[in-house]
Order: sequence, then C-alpha cells, then structure tokens
Amino acid sequence: MNGAELLVRAAAASGVEYCFANPGTTEIPLVAALANEPVLKPVLSMFEGVCTGAADGYGRIAGKPAMTLTHLGPGFANGIANLHNARRAHTPIVNVIGDHASWHLNYDPPLASDIESLAGAVSGWVGTSRSVAGIGEDFQAAVEASYQNGGQVASLVLPMDLQALEAPRGQAYAALRAPKRRFDGDKVEAVARELSAGKRLVFIVGDEGLSEKGLEAAGRLAQVPGVRMFAETFPRLSYRGGGLPDLDRLPYFPEVAIEVLDQYDLVVCAGVPDPISYFGYEGIPSRLAGRERLLDLARVGDDISGALAALANMLHAPEFIPSEIGIELPPAHAPLSPQSIGRLLSAALPDNSIVSVEGGTCGYPFFTASVNAARHRVMTNTGGAIGQGIPAGFGAALAEPGTPVFCLQSDGSAQYTIQTLWSIAREQLPVVILIAANHRYAILQNELRRFGVEEMGAHARNLTELDRPRVDWKALAKGYGVAAESVRTNAELQRALSAAKDSKAPYLIEMEI
Repeated sequence: MNGAELLVRAAAASGVEYCFANPGTTEIPLVAALANEPVLKPVLSMFEGVCTGAADGYGRIAGKPAMTLTHLGPGFANGIANLHNARRAHTPIVNVIGDHASWHLNYDPPLASDIESLAGAVSGWVGTSRSVAGIGEDFQAAVEASYQNGGQVASLVLPMDLQALEAPRGQAYAALRAPKRRFDGDKVEAVARELSAGKRLVFIVGDEGLSEKGLEAAGRLAQVPGVRMFAETFPRLSYRGGGLPDLDRLPYFPEVAIEVLDQYDLVVCAGVPDPISYFGYEGIPSRLAGRERLLDLARVGDDISGALAALANMLHAPEFIPSEIGIELPPAHAPLSPQSIGRLLSAALPDNSIVSVEGGTCGYPFFTASVNAARHRVMTNTGGAIGQGIPAGFGAALAEPGTPVFCLQSDGSAQYTIQTLWSIAREQLPVVILIAANHRYAILQNELRRFGVEEMGAHARNLTELDRPRVDWKALAKGYGVAAESVRTNAELQRALSAAKDSKAPYLIEMEI
C-alpha cells in the first residue's frame, strides 16, 4: 500500500462517495489508487471550476462532503470562484491538491506556487501532509473540519512523493458525520419577549431554516401580529411548493431592502449573517439595518428550524394550513417572457425535483411562481461568483441518482463553466438545462442605468451585449453530447419541457427572449 491508496481508503471510510477530478502529473498515484476503491467514484470534468461547483451542489443536497482533486496551485486556482460560492453557502467540501515532490520544490519548478495561501482564501481549514504514515489521519482531519462552522471548505495539500511512498498497513478509520444541530433557548425567549412587548419584527431566514420543518414553523409565525417573514436573498437550499409557506426573498437592491426592513422595530436573523448590501452605492448604507436593530434567533449551523418551531410554540402561534397548489399557464402562442418561463417551469416540475438557479433574468419570476408548484428544492448562487448554476445542478444530480434536476441559467454566466455539459453527458444524468438567451449581460445594463447612463454608447454596448456573434446553443450542446432545441413561444417551451422530462437524459433548451 502506498500513500495514495491510504488516502483513498480513508476517504471511503469517512463516507465520501465522489471525487470530482481534473488531475495532472502530480496526482498520478491518486488516479491509480482510485481505480481500486469501488466505494469512492471518480468523476472527470474538463475544468476545475466544474469540479468545485459540482462538489458544492452535491454537498448542499447530500449534507456531506465530496472530494475534489486538482493539479497544483494553478489548477486549484481555476476552481476558486465556485469555492467562494461554496464558502458563502457553508457547504462541506474536501479539496485534495497535488503538489510537487517535496525534494523537487527547492528548484522552483515552473508550476510551483504558494498553494496554502491560495487555498486559505476560500477554505476554513488548510493542511499539508508531511509524512506518508499521516496521510489518512490528515484526510480525516479535513473531513472533520468540513463539518465545522455549519459546513466549510477544507483543503489538503498532498506532495507527489508521499503519494507514491510505501505506507504502513492496518490503519483503521472511522465514519464521520456532521455534528448535531442545536439552538439557544435564551435567544428564543429574547425574541418572544420583544414580541410580547409589542415590537414589530421582521425575520430573515436562511440555512436549514428553509427546510420543510423550518418553513412550516415560519408559516405559523407569519400569522402572529407584528411579524413578517423573508428568506435570505440567495438561499443555499430552499424547499418550495407543495403547499409550503411562501417566504419571499429579501429584495436584492439595497434601497428596496432598507425600505422594507425600516417598517419594523427589529430585524431577527435566523440562520443568516448581518444583512449587508451586495455592493456599495454612494449615499446608501452598506448595512441594510443598523446593529442596534438586529436580534439573533439562531446562527448559521444552529438548529434554525427547531428555534423557529420553539418560538412558534412559545407564542401559541396558529398551526400552518398548507395552501392549494396549481399554476395558471400563460397564453400558449405568446412569445416567451421571464414571467411565462417562471410559470411554465414551475408547472412542469415533478415532485421532489431540484432546481439550480443562476441569473436574474428568469430567476426571480420563477421563484415567485414556484410557490404554487409541486414540492421541490431550489439552489441559488450564494456568493455571486458566476459559473455556478450548471455545475451545482450536476453535483445535485449525483447526490440523488434519478432525481430530476433543472438548471435555470442565464446565457452569459453559462459560458463560464459550459464544459459541465460534457460531464453531464458522460454520466447520462436527468439534467435539463434551460438557457435564458437574451444575448446580453442584463444585470450590467441595469447597473449602468442605476449609475445614470440613460443612453448606452457603442463602447458600453460592446461590454454588455453578447449578440455579435450569437452563441449557437444547439450546436454547442451537440458538440458536448447533449440533445438540444430552441424555443420561442410558451407552447414550444411547454412541449420541450415535457420531452426533456420523458427522455430522462441530459437535455438543453435555448429559450429565446
């Protein structure tokens, strides 16, 4: 047994199922070792950002870490953007990063870099193996660390020479699981006292508070006088539909969010950090609510749904009565719009499906309509680094084999990790990719208008439009081995969604809007 085999054995014992890999020369011993461990399945991707985004989607659904395998510092750096999103989502991930042989680093070879500094930017835990005998324990320390702080990224640097050296036999490793969530009863009582004193409270709910149990408790609290409930703007994982309460997301633009929150005496944080504007705008506070108005019910990683339920019981809140579901379809032959796309996708969702949303064009209209859909789960881009949506859907599909997954994706951000189509086709997963093809960076055009630019000149258009040339999405998908079609009307999209679901295979739909 060598060091690479020791790591693979420790990974399997720790409960890790998948290794999302884009390996290179310094990971060759690990590639060989993966061939001999059936419990740990390697999944190849053409770009490291696909590996890390897939590990994020997998971890959000499975509730445990996947492993990524990347090549030295530059390879790992290609995956950092989606690890930033995973960090903001508190997703457990274990990265294994191959390094040069320790005796070779002294020569400063061309690919040498400060891997620990790169990893530290997006990781809650970083380690480097120093001995072959300690590789297994090092990997288990990374897995254990990934479960801490409500979930985090852990990165282990593994020199090539340690992978190849002979390792001691007979080492045993224990299965590792996330620690049990708990909540602070004193915080629950403090919130109850404020309500009893007649204060008006607005809640922002995130993390595990957007589970079925958490939403049902939120639905009870929403009936208490003086209470209003919001979900965080970009939830890591939110249950929707099937009669669950409709927790609208806190508005994205800060002036709108501030106006909403200012109507209440206190802002209660339930599984979210302090509410901060995504960007800074002159004359608008960065804090959406001052510290003096913030009240914690539970922090990220706590038993948020338990805290919400305890508060509802303490206040004798009425039981939540599930609403009826059903969606009125838009006119069949009308052209597609973001609103009609949201309604058509919501109506098409099978029970217990997963939707990965990236992009504002159709994301908000879908979220609004989806409360009336069948029970499903929604993942959003928590950190704002684009290129997450399709890889996260890919990882989610592997976390629950056979579960239908839909990626509702803007066309510009899709190009950042479009190589995911190849991996989805390779694994033959039931993932439907819906591309909102408006051939522009709509968010940038909105920001230009907010900045005071009423008429965009040629240079501004060149930096925000994607229509010269237009991407041929059908040809692109075909090149990666994915069936595809283009639709322009509501009737065409409804038919395409039905065909995509029936195929139970990868399918891309270009929605021309």
